Amino acid sequence: MYKNIVHAFHWKICTWKQLAPDNLPPEICSLFGDEVSSVSKVALLLLHEQKMGQKSEWAPYIRRLPQPFEMHNTIFWSDDELEMIRQSVIYQETIKQRNHIEKQFMAIKPATDQFPQCFEDVSLKDFAYAHALVLWTRTFGDDLFLDIPVTSRAWESSRGVSMIPFADFLNHDGTSEACLMSHEGKQLSEVIAERDYSPGDQVLISYGKFSNSSLVLDFGFTVPYNIYDQAQVELNIPQHYHLFQMKLELLQRFKAPAIKDVNEFSSSEKLFTIKEVKFASKKGRGIPQSFRAFACVLCSNAQELSDLESEAAQSHGRLARSPLKNKSREIEAHELIHSKITEQINEYDACIKSLGPSTSQNLVRKHALRRQMAHDLLSGELRVLKSASAWLKKYCATLLEG
Repeated sequence: MYKNIVHAFHWKICTWKQLAPDNLPPEICSLFGDEVSSVSKVALLLLHEQKMGQKSEWAPYIRRLPQPFEMHNTIFWSDDELEMIRQSVIYQETIKQRNHIEKQFMAIKPATDQFPQCFEDVSLKDFAYAHALVLWTRTFGDDLFLDIPVTSRAWESSRGVSMIPFADFLNHDGTSEACLMSHEGKQLSEVIAERDYSPGDQVLISYGKFSNSSLVLDFGFTVPYNIYDQAQVELNIPQHYHLFQMKLELLQRFKAPAIKDVNEFSSSEKLFTIKEVKFASKKGRGIPQSFRAFACVLCSNAQELSDLESEAAQSHGRLARSPLKNKSREIEAHELIHSKITEQINEYDACIKSLGPSTSQNLVRKHALRRQMAHDLLSGELRVLKSASAWLKKYCATLLEG
């Protein structure tokens, strides 16, 4: 056994030995507007180095990057394949990412047109592939998907987004504690193993606490049972609802604190992110407080809305921080959430059944792999929804008995 084998073979790399935005020639960078992202700049640099072929100092590294047919990010899925995950919010996120890449391509086109000797005929397909490769490289931290705007999954440093040889090839283990450490002062990055490895063992690191939603969108793979999975549930206030304007104004006035609860109220409809809820949990951790507050507001009358407003003003702006004093109203609010989740559970069940058996001999290898990824994604989100449903059912039953 070799202790900390990654450290033993002294895996370190100088920060200047990275593909970063500042590697692009200044005359090319001068053609970019502010809308061109760091990811797009590195993607363009990658295309330039690819065109140089063996003359590029990065040729050995570039040859080992995944080929287009090996990329399974959802932006590369066919329309029929994408239909498999229509039930998931990733369906719309994929469309948004495709549109974003197309806009970035149009933004960098003046540079590729003016320097054909550097880029030749770069197509949208070429750029999308390079863009995905940059996203495919790693950064570490908590799952940012749908919580705050996400711009990149690549390594980041004072030089911006970077591609780092060797580090890019380490596979993901969500339970690993090994991660990249950057030392700006020493101008190097390193990874140190957190456990013993034997010769021939695969060295794994954690890309972060990412749900399958993030993994399939930005990396092109899923984890069969991902402990970081989450699901989204939409709740809205119909305009014909009693006291519609009063309820909407109250929700907008008291937004959920960004640190404690990533969901905020901004309109009459809201998409809430929930995580797996432990059945024995007393407080239903995993169901956002803002989700429950939204439901409480929907079910309240004028006097109760006034009471909620007064309580929020005295508790740092948190709406319905404590259970409603009116037990029947508290039950009504949570039954509303339960009904929305139950409705979504039924839709997910139908969607998963429509995928058909995974052992079909008619499926080509690529489609079979993506079908399995769709199954992992939907099954994980369904598991989260069912955990929330079970807890809500127990909570309401407990209130009725009390």
